[in-house]
Amino acid sequence: MSEKDALSEYLDQDLPPESCEQLERHIQDCAPCVEFVESLKKSIALGRDFQSSVEAPPLAPEVRERLRQAYQRAVKKA
Repeated sequence: MSEKDALSEYLDQDLPPESCEQLERHIQDCAPCVEFVESLKKSIALGRDFQSSVEAPPLAPEVRERLRQAYQRAVKKA
Protein backbone atom coordinates (compact mmCIF):
# COMPACT_ATOMS: atom_id res chain seq x y z
CA MET A 1 0.00 0.00 0.00
CA SER A 2 1.36 3.42 -0.92
CA GLU A 3 1.66 6.28 1.56
CA LYS A 4 -1.16 8.10 -0.24
CA ASP A 5 -3.43 5.06 0.10
CA ALA A 6 -2.55 4.70 3.77
CA LEU A 7 -3.24 8.37 4.43
CA SER A 8 -6.55 8.18 2.61
CA GLU A 9 -7.58 5.10 4.60
CA TYR A 10 -6.40 6.81 7.80
CA LEU A 11 -8.57 9.86 7.16
CA ASP A 12 -11.51 7.62 6.21
CA GLN A 13 -10.91 5.69 9.46
CA ASP A 14 -10.47 2.48 7.43
CA LEU A 15 -6.86 1.78 8.42
CA PRO A 16 -6.16 -1.20 10.71
CA PRO A 17 -5.44 -0.06 14.31
CA GLU A 18 -1.74 -1.02 14.27
CA SER A 19 -1.16 0.87 11.00
CA CYS A 20 -3.13 3.82 12.34
CA GLU A 21 -0.94 3.96 15.46
CA GLN A 22 2.22 3.77 13.37
CA LEU A 23 1.04 6.59 11.11
CA GLU A 24 0.01 8.74 14.08
CA ARG A 25 3.45 8.27 15.69
CA HIS A 26 5.08 9.47 12.48
CA ILE A 27 2.71 12.41 12.07
CA GLN A 28 3.35 13.60 15.65
CA ASP A 29 7.07 13.97 14.94
CA CYS A 30 6.79 15.40 11.43
CA ALA A 31 5.71 19.05 11.19
CA PRO A 32 5.17 18.94 7.40
CA CYS A 33 2.92 15.89 7.81
CA VAL A 34 0.93 17.56 10.58
CA GLU A 35 0.39 20.58 8.36
CA PHE A 36 -0.52 18.42 5.37
CA VAL A 37 -2.98 16.23 7.30
CA GLU A 38 -4.70 19.24 8.86
CA SER A 39 -4.96 20.92 5.46
CA LEU A 40 -6.35 17.75 3.91
CA LYS A 41 -8.91 17.36 6.72
CA LYS A 42 -10.09 20.94 6.12
CA SER A 43 -10.32 20.32 2.36
CA ILE A 44 -12.39 17.17 2.92
CA ALA A 45 -14.75 19.01 5.29
CA LEU A 46 -15.16 21.89 2.84
CA GLY A 47 -15.89 19.45 0.03
CA ARG A 48 -18.55 17.69 2.10
CA ASP A 49 -20.16 20.97 3.09
CA PHE A 50 -20.13 22.49 -0.40
CA GLN A 51 -23.52 23.27 -1.86
CA SER A 52 -23.56 24.73 -5.32
CA SER A 53 -25.97 27.55 -6.00
CA VAL A 54 -25.94 26.64 -9.69
CA GLU A 55 -27.51 23.46 -11.01
CA ALA A 56 -25.34 21.53 -13.43
CA PRO A 57 -26.71 21.34 -16.98
CA PRO A 58 -27.92 17.90 -18.10
CA LEU A 59 -25.39 15.66 -19.84
CA ALA A 60 -25.77 15.06 -23.54
CA PRO A 61 -26.77 11.43 -24.24
CA GLU A 62 -23.47 10.69 -26.01
CA VAL A 63 -21.46 12.02 -23.05
CA ARG A 64 -23.55 9.97 -20.62
CA GLU A 65 -22.90 6.86 -22.74
CA ARG A 66 -19.13 7.48 -22.86
CA LEU A 67 -19.09 7.88 -19.08
CA ARG A 68 -21.08 4.67 -18.64
CA GLN A 69 -18.63 2.79 -20.88
CA ALA A 70 -15.61 4.22 -19.06
CA TYR A 71 -17.14 3.20 -15.73
CA GLN A 72 -17.74 -0.35 -16.96
CA ARG A 73 -14.11 -0.61 -18.17
CA ALA A 74 -12.87 0.61 -14.78
CA VAL A 75 -15.02 -1.90 -12.90
CA LYS A 76 -13.71 -4.77 -15.05
CA LYS A 77 -10.11 -3.78 -14.22
CA ALA A 78 -10.73 -3.72 -10.45
